[in-house]
Amino acid sequence: MAEALAEAEKALAHGDVPVGAVAVWDGRIVGRGHNRREVDRDPTAHAEMIALREAARTLGGWRLRGVTLYCTLEPCPMCAGAMVQAQIDRLVYGADDPKAGAAGSVVELLREPWLHHRPAVTRGVLAEEARALLNRFFADLRAR
Repeated sequence: MAEALAEAEKALAHGDVPVGAVAVWDGRIVGRGHNRREVDRDPTAHAEMIALREAARTLGGWRLRGVTLYCTLEPCPMCAGAMVQAQIDRLVYGADDPKAGAAGSVVELLREPWLHHRPAVTRGVLAEEARALLNRFFADLRAR
């Protein structure tokens, strides 16, 4: 999760919401990402999506079985859906997202019984550090 927080700092540095993600397989990082929506002008450039794409390239396929995705913020429905499609084993995230969280805060997309795959979820890892980055970003935005 420390590596995901470092990715979130990169997003903060270029004016995006500070969210970071890393994909880990067999004890090594196979994908990294941080929010790039503003810099890329791309609504899908979420940290999780970028990390999943990089992991698929690194591992040579879209099925990411055995991968744990570490994210600083609870994923949105788009990212949660991508995790299901990628068939990751586990999601570990920091801060809950009470406005758009799809791992239980708003909706529980990752636990839906009708889905073909349901990753295990661990929440609240380094949540205070992740929330502090988000609070700093939004405080700076309001001040401007």
